[in-house]
Amino acid sequence: MSQALHDLLNQERAAIQAYIDLLDEEAQVLGQSDFSRLPELAAKKSETALQITALEQQRDQLQQGLGFAPGRAGAEAACAASGPKLMQAWQGVLASATNAQSRNHRNGVMIHTQLDFTRQTLGFLQASGQPLYGPDGSHKIGVGTGASLAQG
Repeated sequence: MSQALHDLLNQERAAIQAYIDLLDEEAQVLGQSDFSRLPELAAKKSETALQITALEQQRDQLQQGLGFAPGRAGAEAACAASGPKLMQAWQGVLASATNAQSRNHRNGVMIHTQLDFTRQTLGFLQASGQPLYGPDGSHKIGVGTGASLAQG
């Protein structure tokens, strides 16, 4: 068994789990409509994705050094040849990656649902072609005069 490959797979799985944690946090933020936190989370997700990519590249190099092809097929072959402990670690990486993909899709659906709602709301508000508020900030009712609602 290659201890270096085993350690790298564990690091990769931990990085994917960190990404999953960020996706869960993003889902919570989206559910609470706390959109001000999204840029911070996007930056953290990008940083973590870069870390995962770097670990994948290290794994590819290690696999090649062991005589296996890079990528998923090479990882499966290397792990299968190295015994059940490595195969179990590889299966953990795959399960975590599938979990991350599912949660990322969920968040994408949440984002698109919010965007659709916002577009529909804007469309409704703009449908009359009349501004909702006059130049002085008073609410316009229908095609009325723009009298302030507070005046009654």
